[in-house]
Amino acid sequence: MSLETFATSRALTLGVELELQIVSTHDYDLAPGAADLLRVLGKRKGPGSVVPEITDSMIELSTGICTDHADALAQLGEIRDELVRAADKLGVALSGGGTHPFQDWSQRRIFDKPRFKQISELYGYLSKQFTIFGQHVHIGCPSADDALVLLHGVSRFIPHLIALSASSPFVQGTDTAFHSARLNSVFAFPLSGRAPFALTWADFGIYFDKMTRTGVVKSMKDFYWDIRPKPEFGTIEVRVLDTPLTIEKAAAMAGLIQCLARWLTVEKPFKPEEDDYLPYTFNRFQACRFGLDGIFVDPKTGEHRSLRDDIVRTLAALDPHAEALRAEAALAFVRRELDSFGNDANWIRATMDRERLLAEVVRQQTRRWAGRP
Repeated sequence: MSLETFATSRALTLGVELELQIVSTHDYDLAPGAADLLRVLGKRKGPGSVVPEITDSMIELSTGICTDHADALAQLGEIRDELVRAADKLGVALSGGGTHPFQDWSQRRIFDKPRFKQISELYGYLSKQFTIFGQHVHIGCPSADDALVLLHGVSRFIPHLIALSASSPFVQGTDTAFHSARLNSVFAFPLSGRAPFALTWADFGIYFDKMTRTGVVKSMKDFYWDIRPKPEFGTIEVRVLDTPLTIEKAAAMAGLIQCLARWLTVEKPFKPEEDDYLPYTFNRFQACRFGLDGIFVDPKTGEHRSLRDDIVRTLAALDPHAEALRAEAALAFVRRELDSFGNDANWIRATMDRERLLAEVVRQQTRRWAGRP
């Protein structure tokens, strides 16, 4: 199979995908409600789409093409409200968060769809353990070569995005001591991690042809990279974010990534190089384990500083680009987060410390997701 042609896309447009937990309102464990939710939604006429995910206790919403942060927030709000109304009719609720805090993966069921069945046959129990929940952000790119340059530029900030979006401290009823335990499940897949270093679509095509000749890869969907090109959309797709607890946080993270993309494109503060990836795995682990208190190793200078400090430094550089993109509200939201809980993982832990019951934590998460006090 040959590599797809990269579609034409307007630079710096946005698309947001969110994987959500479907939970019972009786015990706040995961509930197999995806098919029923889709049935109640019927032939919806709102923006974007709502589709099933690999297990039937998950649902994924996607915006349409967004121009800016306000557009993304408006679309997310409309789709969220549709889903919440449908969930209310079924006696279930929806929640953000990168993992469900106490669900048992062995009780999950693969959604009845051929691709999901194929994944289950290939990956065995990992497919049910993939009942984890992430936010994906697409950034429009005018050409394939531009997409690859941007992909490797944004890769420098993967730890920052992990630390800010982390919302998965609990797994199987246990505090993992990680801020993003979700990504440990992603890393178990053989084609996860970073994309190969290629700055032209021609060079990337050589790599893709080699991989398809091995029989390991059939399409771009087989790559679970932290960031991957999406030729059919003309975008790059940032895939490391845990699903936030609110649509406001989701829209702010999308706006932040859009600002990063404009800064990297307009100012070109870094020239992407293979050696940028020398501290990549270390930086990513630090973000997953320690969140904003993790260490960031500057790939150019080797300097060590906290992710929180590097995020503050980065936000200052992004301010003029936020103004150009009408994304000031997105960066303001991120700054408020830094001054309060920092990320949703800290909020989840603080709520657990107060309530002493994970089911109550999930109940409060569903209230936050629905926009209810």
